[in-house]
Amino acid sequence: MPPPEILHCMLSRKTRPYTCTAKWALPTNTSKCATRNNMSIPFNIATEELKKLRREVLHRHPELSGKEKETARRIAAFLQNHHPYEIHQNIGGHGLMAIYQGAQAGPTVVIRCELDALPIAETIDLPHASQHEGVAHKCGHDGHMSMVAGLAPLLHDNPLQKGKVVLLFQPAEETGQGARRVANDEVFKKLNPDWIFAVHNLPGFPVNQVVYREGAFNPAVNSLIVKYTGHTSHAAEPEKGLNPALAMAELLQKLITWNEGDSESATFTVIAPVHQLLGDKAYGTSAGYGESHFTLRSDTAEKMRELEQRAEELARNIGNKHELKTEISWTESFEAGYNHPDAVAHIAKAAQQLGLNTHEVPRPFRWGEDFGHFTQHYRGAMFCLGAGNNHPSLHHPHYDFNDDLLEPGVAVFYKIIRNILHV
Repeated sequence: MPPPEILHCMLSRKTRPYTCTAKWALPTNTSKCATRNNMSIPFNIATEELKKLRREVLHRHPELSGKEKETARRIAAFLQNHHPYEIHQNIGGHGLMAIYQGAQAGPTVVIRCELDALPIAETIDLPHASQHEGVAHKCGHDGHMSMVAGLAPLLHDNPLQKGKVVLLFQPAEETGQGARRVANDEVFKKLNPDWIFAVHNLPGFPVNQVVYREGAFNPAVNSLIVKYTGHTSHAAEPEKGLNPALAMAELLQKLITWNEGDSESATFTVIAPVHQLLGDKAYGTSAGYGESHFTLRSDTAEKMRELEQRAEELARNIGNKHELKTEISWTESFEAGYNHPDAVAHIAKAAQQLGLNTHEVPRPFRWGEDFGHFTQHYRGAMFCLGAGNNHPSLHHPHYDFNDDLLEPGVAVFYKIIRNILHV
């Protein structure tokens, strides 16, 4: 955590202009313009500074969705040293926006990343290991934040002549709530961005490979909770009770028959049971209450709406059949991700200009991401950066963000910005 003198400079929801007199700052070593690892980067990126930000400031202090207050403060502390035109805090929760603005009117480009970590314990011995028990950055959001923060020194050292660049640090991605809340925030609405971009690191692909796709990029995801209530009885006389076990088993068996497509399919439905609860562990009692939790995934929003209706109807019919009270709810809903073709063209162009290897995937990914809520309303796209063919997978306890991605991540974003603003 930054020492008190830097935290004293924390900004309110909006502050402009401002000065920060804190003496603490991350080191300013930069990677000079050169050709490295087949990349041709014609501008300075503060790579060592970003590594320290990622490891010591962010990875060590993860926070769960909706609780990212200190993470936002740490990011704000870093950004202050690079003098944005405005900083807005508490956007859609603990969200943060830093705005760099040119003297002339022009397009508004938003570069978005995520603030939140996961409820997963750090099980590997890292010098920068999480200091919060049971919480860790196991999806790489610490790296994504560092990439987006890495644009701040470039935008400060090379002032925009026109247009506006917004560095957006979004809360609550992992629960599917953050993008919607940010998009509904009046401060964000007033920006009315022309473009919005995001990146995700991706194990299973070569390091630094830029992975993209036009159109459907990732699925609509929603999580179903079905609660069945009957009544208990003595375990010696189960016929005198209403045990929901058979209803839960029937629901599970029928829902998973709806799965279609495989890992090679461009269209798919994936339904997975993620949690089952049947009464309390009391061997003399036949349970009278149960919960079934499922995650549903579909390649389109239209198919998801149909799945939701069918699943609710099935759950209620089964409950009625077994004379059970049925309660249905949904949680952690993610919009299907759509990449606008002209936004993807900017990603591909930037990668090619930098000499990076590119790969256009033939089918959508199956993981959810709430960035799709933004591209329902604004022109934009998400791309991925390969983290390594054998890198531990996202959400795995042994995962740690690959710092080799910091430099190309910053470079691709900065090239996109320069190309759109014709710098």
